[in-house]
Amino acid sequence: MTWKIEFYNEKVKTETLSFPASIKAKLLQILETIEELGPHKIGKPHIAPMGKGLYEIRAKGQEGIARSFFCSISDKRVKILHSIIKKQKATPKKDKDLAIKRMKEVKKNG
Repeated sequence: MTWKIEFYNEKVKTETLSFPASIKAKLLQILETIEELGPHKIGKPHIAPMGKGLYEIRAKGQEGIARSFFCSISDKRVKILHSIIKKQKATPKKDKDLAIKRMKEVKKNG
């Protein structure tokens, strides 16, 4: 059974899929690999743990760097919780906090 990619909501899906072309291409390549192998079979530089069950997809393109935060849930599903284009070296705390909040909600509701 392959893994299924889901988005937290339509807004997250729209924001994620509206990344600049080269970043989106890299992100889609990583998502396809997750669907085939699962998120835990892929490591850095493409996926990195953020702690407490939260992970980030690292997509880099000519236009810059993006991060998509996700968690895995039952039945081989990955939920994309939040996506950003990075404008600074460190991931902003407010973006990580939002992803953690959404992850807790997703895990609670299954």
